[in-house]
Amino acid sequence: MDLNTITDIVRRPLDRPGATWREGDAWLAGGTWLFSAEQPDLRRLIDLTSLGWDSMVPSAAGLEIGATCTIRELNAFTPLSDWRASALLATCCEAFLSSFKVWNAATVGGNICLSLPAGPMITLTVALEATYTVWAADGSERVIDAADFVTGNHENVLDPGEILRRVDIPVGALRKRHAHRRFTLTELGRSTLFMIATQTPGTADLLLTVTAGTTRPVRLAFDSMPDAEELRQSIDAIPEDLWFSDPNGTPDHRHHLARHFAEEIRVELTEGEAP
Repeated sequence: MDLNTITDIVRRPLDRPGATWREGDAWLAGGTWLFSAEQPDLRRLIDLTSLGWDSMVPSAAGLEIGATCTIRELNAFTPLSDWRASALLATCCEAFLSSFKVWNAATVGGNICLSLPAGPMITLTVALEATYTVWAADGSERVIDAADFVTGNHENVLDPGEILRRVDIPVGALRKRHAHRRFTLTELGRSTLFMIATQTPGTADLLLTVTAGTTRPVRLAFDSMPDAEELRQSIDAIPEDLWFSDPNGTPDHRHHLARHFAEEIRVELTEGEAP
């Protein structure tokens, strides 16, 4: 879509472009959402792709993902052999409501900052206990737990002029066992509910992440594997006003799915290795 209110595009911004932020600005990375709808309040686009951030940097500490890393690059990444949970990278890429062509432009950071309930990069990074490094307009930076970043449907903790710079996934999370469930009304449709569970090898703990069915991510942690009743009660304890409602599902439907899938995941991880 043509954005006919735009009067300027900054192709080569400063290394810390937040210092020049002004009302009417928008960060431009992939632009797959930005150019899909009218943006009447915008006057200037600042292109972050020219800053040359590394897409992915694996290390002994884990995986660093630059905010401008494309979905295609993430999907093509070859992880280290003992990063069992890295299979979730491809799983979450495939959960996009988009074609593979969009993957060439859409970015990890863009999907996170859009902060929609069904954002699969939010699901991925919350489930894998990631942190986000955010640059402020004054040149400072802060680190935010992925689980605390999204606050509601299309809402997050970013202040004007702040930039999501990178995502850091710890190696401990990448080495975990995992299981997931996802429901859509159509084969390639938007997620009605997306749940991921991880478990530390050699333990019976459980970290269960609920997304898409809730307006913000919900993470349930257990020191040992809960029984069916305890797990059901934990799902039921999610506040009623967090369950999301849109054409893909009612709050009651999503709550029911969460109960059902949580028990399937519990049985899967209790009985043996996740496929």
